Amino acid sequence: MTQAATFQLEMDRFIRAPREKVFDAFTSQAALAAWHCPRGMSVQEASADARVGGKYRVVMLGRDGSRHIAAGQYQELNRADYLAYTWYWEAGSLPPELETLIEVTLTDEDSGTRLHMRHSGFPDAQTRDSHMGGWQSVFNRLNDYLDPKGSAGTVTVIGDPRSSYCRTVRMALEEKGVAYTLQPVPPHSPEILEHNPFGRIPALCDGPIAFYETRAILGYIEEAFDGPSLLPQWGATAHARGEQWISVINCHAYDAMVRRYVLQYIFPKGKDGQPDRAVIDAAVPDIAKHLEVLEHAYGSHDYLVGSVMSMADLILAPILAYVGMFPEGAELLAKHPSVQRAQAAIRARPSFAATQPQLS
Repeated sequence: MTQAATFQLEMDRFIRAPREKVFDAFTSQAALAAWHCPRGMSVQEASADARVGGKYRVVMLGRDGSRHIAAGQYQELNRADYLAYTWYWEAGSLPPELETLIEVTLTDEDSGTRLHMRHSGFPDAQTRDSHMGGWQSVFNRLNDYLDPKGSAGTVTVIGDPRSSYCRTVRMALEEKGVAYTLQPVPPHSPEILEHNPFGRIPALCDGPIAFYETRAILGYIEEAFDGPSLLPQWGATAHARGEQWISVINCHAYDAMVRRYVLQYIFPKGKDGQPDRAVIDAAVPDIAKHLEVLEHAYGSHDYLVGSVMSMADLILAPILAYVGMFPEGAELLAKHPSVQRAQAAIRARPSFAATQPQLS
């Protein structure tokens, strides 16, 4: 490091594990292999010689096959309290001659450990800031590795479980096999406004990383976590077709089916607290048109794009489940056997059963 390299990054995390285990996670070769990479990547190889002057090396592999190799040397080791080690990219986004210093301080806190990390020696603010998201994601994986709750200690879905979009996000996590915590809150509550300035649900928090808008959340889940893909298979055409259906459902079908139909029954605003018949009657023809389009799209398949479930199916299924609960919707669905067959297939999936909301 040179004297000019003065920019530093500092980060605090609470880990539900004793200090000894947190410390060992930075010095054990097996532990580094389990957690030391951002989400969406894997550790291909890890080595650690945990002594002052000893070297470590972590080879991280992206899903696109790219290799990112971090390496360095342990400078100070005080088990359960403090460690310091150098860091440079043997192969990565920065030149290998740029060597920085990482210092980790551990203190007891509420049956767990407060981790404070200082990463210093960056030549400029842009280089420092480019490491922020990576470290946040890496520490999310550390938390998954050490927290008895696993990823449920890191990943939180915020929203009303009755919301179709909230259910979509939960189904995606279930399909990926990701444990999570549900924080039930209504739209426009202080808890949701903390993450979404527009007050809409759901939001997803992965440690300090937060997203709103369901399509963005689904994209993050797809790229960040292992498990079956939520994207249509077979290339660009299938991907574009999947995005087409997501747009159709979000921009058109949701309005007719949920805003102008389902919500009229669930939150009636008509005379004497009854559903507004005029609004419902105006929505029914639009719902019928959407179901006709879907009937043609499904044909003999159970999913909207090809033979594998994708994000579009996860968005549509909770909506149609609500539509079928009310008389006009049930009558319309009965006229579309391909839609019914496809919905029966997705309702048979464990992710659908695991996210069934309590409506009473």
